[in-house]
Amino acid sequence: MPIRVLDEKVASQIAAGEVVERPASAVKELIENAIDAGASEIKIEVRGGGRRLIRVIDDGSGIPAEEAELAFARHSTSKLSSAEDLRRITTLGFRGEALPSIASVSRLTMLTRPREQSEGILLRIEGGKMLAREKRGSPPGTVVTVSDLFYNTPARLKFLRQDSTETGHIADLVMRYAFAQPRLKITLLADGRTLFRSPGSGDLFETVVAAWGAETAKQLLPVEENEGGLRVSGLVGAPSLHRANSRQIVLLVNGRSIRDQSLSFALRQAYHTLLPTGRYPVAVLHLLIPPEEVDVNVHPAKTEVRFQKANEVFAAVQRAVRHTLTAGAPVPRISRPLAPETQTPQRQIRWATVAADTEGRKGQLSFEVHRQPQVDEKESPRKMPPLRVLGQLAATYIISEGPGGMYLVDQHAAHERILYERLLAEGQGQGINSQGLLEPLTMELTPAEAGAVEEHRTTLAQWGFEIEPFGGATYLLRAVPAVLTSRDPVKALHLVLDEAAQNSAKWEEAFVISLACHSAVRAGQTLGEQEMRDLLRQLEETESPRTCAHGRPTMIHMSAEQLEKEFRRR
Repeated sequence: MPIRVLDEKVASQIAAGEVVERPASAVKELIENAIDAGASEIKIEVRGGGRRLIRVIDDGSGIPAEEAELAFARHSTSKLSSAEDLRRITTLGFRGEALPSIASVSRLTMLTRPREQSEGILLRIEGGKMLAREKRGSPPGTVVTVSDLFYNTPARLKFLRQDSTETGHIADLVMRYAFAQPRLKITLLADGRTLFRSPGSGDLFETVVAAWGAETAKQLLPVEENEGGLRVSGLVGAPSLHRANSRQIVLLVNGRSIRDQSLSFALRQAYHTLLPTGRYPVAVLHLLIPPEEVDVNVHPAKTEVRFQKANEVFAAVQRAVRHTLTAGAPVPRISRPLAPETQTPQRQIRWATVAADTEGRKGQLSFEVHRQPQVDEKESPRKMPPLRVLGQLAATYIISEGPGGMYLVDQHAAHERILYERLLAEGQGQGINSQGLLEPLTMELTPAEAGAVEEHRTTLAQWGFEIEPFGGATYLLRAVPAVLTSRDPVKALHLVLDEAAQNSAKWEEAFVISLACHSAVRAGQTLGEQEMRDLLRQLEETESPRTCAHGRPTMIHMSAEQLEKEFRRR
């Protein structure tokens, strides 16, 4: 076919396809325009998943009557004037593509009035063609109504999902902008029902309550870190709060909701060893960065950004979230706490102490119950409460007593956390302690495992394994890490080599976790009282005592109030 210039209508529809992928895309562009117009309240109404109707009403600055038609010309904008302005974008929209793109694939009306003008202007556009322009009375602000979206582009229409699915995408988008702009009152109605209403108080926590519910919100911890010109703030879930997917990870940059694999990875890395495998955290993180250090002009729909100092941003997010988790994450409770109206000041139990004098004689036990005001765990420097050992349950759980009630500690998970951090510290120091075997152990390795041994021989030696070929697929294991001498080092090494063969990028991390797991005390192993005391003391000294290296909880808590409720002492 010969080269020719596309028809204007076809070109407009192709351009619209880049900006308006689905109804939620149109809602996004209209919300951004309302925010840029200085709106304090935005109301969104959709019908039929946004296909039949999208209406966005705001109380922003409005558009002057003489500029209303120009707003629908491609690449017309009031938000920048030169290419130099692209280096410092401070608005959500700037390309001038949103309104003309939406209008080219729908039947659109816009009613708008600035405060300084006595009457508004109404425009009717269908498939990109202006059909009517007339004066109308209206309150200050703008109302954009989009009907029959994609009516003239059936190829895109047929790929839309069910109405409920498209409505879900819109609801998720609206909530994200409510998180980005908690000062805004945003209301979403779908087919006549109110799906979401943000309070507009400026408090992110209250907005999260409105979006995700109080049960989720109360498990979130505040993040607030400033490093030079970069500020990281928001809310992140305690390790006990996790999801099967990443839908409740909200990333915001300078008030803009974005998708960024690097930032998502930084967030997940902050939860390293704190979450079970395959689970995702819950978080709302807002980054404030000087506009000249972030490029928002890298994606047609402005959903991705590029950072000038990407490594610094990655590290700042990881440090901020990790610091919050290690300093303030609570111990998981056995059951839901009492409702606020039935709670009383916390009954703190002063645990018994066993003191030894210089002759080794035990002092007298003291036990006292008293009331005191509730203590904010986030202000406490301790990473876990001090515990007194009471006994062992099912040769698996250590029963202990601490401030506010009873704690059950999983002995295997606790010991795994202790060994994991100890191994990391030894590996970063002078090297891990290795123990030579009196008689070498023989191992039959698969070709993949043998290849992993050859590739990582030096690193394996640094971690305490001394392996040498013995002919064919047989290898001799002559030395093992000291922590494995009482376990099955062959089994542990097979697991590590299998991980190394499948994923060489993360094999060393998996190796340390596997080593800690196989070296830890087992469920079903009876421990003496002194062993249990030592275990809890060492757990208290770790950086992240509340989870094992696999992200499982090391302990759960039942408060004194819960015990009293169960025994009906109230």
